[in-house]
Amino acid sequence: MTDTDDRSHRSILRSLAHRAMLDRKLIPDFSRQALAELGGIHGPVAGVEGVTRDLRNLLWCSIDNDDSRDLDQLAVAEALPGGAVKVLIAIADVDVFVKKRSALDDHARQNTTSIYTVAETFPMLPEKLSTNLTSLNMEVDRAALVLEMVLAEEGSLQGSDLYRATVRNRAQLTYNSVAGWLDGNGPAPQRISAVNGLAENLRLQDRIARKMKALRRLQGALDLETVEARPVFDGDELKDLAADNRNAAKDLIEDFMIAANGVAARYLASKKFPSLRRVVRTPKRWDRIVELAAERGSPLPQEPDAKALEHFLASAKAADPLRFPDLSLSVIKLLGAGEYVLELPGGGTAGHFGLAVRDYAHSTAPNRRYPDLITQRLLKAAMTGSLPPYENDELAALARHCTESEDAAKKVERQVLKSAAALLLESRIGELFDAVVTGASAKGTWVRLLNPPIEGRLESGSDGQTTE
Repeated sequence: MTDTDDRSHRSILRSLAHRAMLDRKLIPDFSRQALAELGGIHGPVAGVEGVTRDLRNLLWCSIDNDDSRDLDQLAVAEALPGGAVKVLIAIADVDVFVKKRSALDDHARQNTTSIYTVAETFPMLPEKLSTNLTSLNMEVDRAALVLEMVLAEEGSLQGSDLYRATVRNRAQLTYNSVAGWLDGNGPAPQRISAVNGLAENLRLQDRIARKMKALRRLQGALDLETVEARPVFDGDELKDLAADNRNAAKDLIEDFMIAANGVAARYLASKKFPSLRRVVRTPKRWDRIVELAAERGSPLPQEPDAKALEHFLASAKAADPLRFPDLSLSVIKLLGAGEYVLELPGGGTAGHFGLAVRDYAHSTAPNRRYPDLITQRLLKAAMTGSLPPYENDELAALARHCTESEDAAKKVERQVLKSAAALLLESRIGELFDAVVTGASAKGTWVRLLNPPIEGRLESGSDGQTTE
């Protein structure tokens, strides 16, 4: 790195991220108009019109990544007679500050998502909003949309409601600490112990979430597992890429969000409103998935069958957990990318093949995803009996744009991660690593290192083997 020896890893990766975003028509910086508009926003909005309930007394908490500051949702549960459970999901009211066609909205509309690169996060909305005024931060009052679900003892949805309320986050928690406690591998985080009754409430949330997941898997939801790499910096120098694995707390939030997104979709349908749906269509490359299973001695039907695929995946995971992330990644690629589509009243979208649900409208992360902000505006209009804030043609165009921009954002994140891996391994050429072969073709052999979790093409040389 003769031309970069005087620059930190973080600086190099930031420059790469900026260039990669611009190459893909994403905007790394907020415009002067957006920043001027931001300067005119002062403090939380008091007495928000349309907020009908005061739910600040409930045991709300957030669970997110260790470094997350843009908190979009809170959850709380209540035991009901007969083993039923009421789950409430509070979603940050972002629209109260970010109005359609404002300069701030134009930036969010262009990028459509926050972009999380190894060295820097490029938020969809400025941090004054996304990590402060529209974030459900601990011990502050916030306006929210609340999605209410009543679940039977076995996890099926019995009823739902949607309304606006004032909420207060009682404990800002992290996935890893909560998961360790839920699994019995660590003590309760101090923030849980400090709130009377919160531990019992989280245990209740965990129990019903597991029931919901088990029910979805019976219906064909796929249990896939990939290896995500999390950067470890010492100051501005990249020291490691650590595996960021699934855990019980992540599963809990995932199951609640899937259910909440279904509630939002069905609410709009009940009001005869259009909506943006997130779909993964029935896979066109099912024949390759059949071949993949046959190579492992597991026959699959010739027609797409989510339940049969899930049974194969569960067996494969039990037989070879070390290689299961690579099988999962292969299946994900063959399933095809998700996309946003317009759902008109009375229409029938393809649904989400991997989640085994038909009604799925992203609604739970309006600080981070533009489709969720669109859905929030639609929900608020439907709740008041107003006309939809978007024409159908506009929504159809937004669906296409959100799909394209989200794909571009993921490519930026992957490109910067690969650059980070190259920086990390640059000084380790010649070392031997434990690895799993993930693929082979005329172009070469690909391997996944177990530590650090990096995948690349295998090269042979006089000084040993390294990954590229």
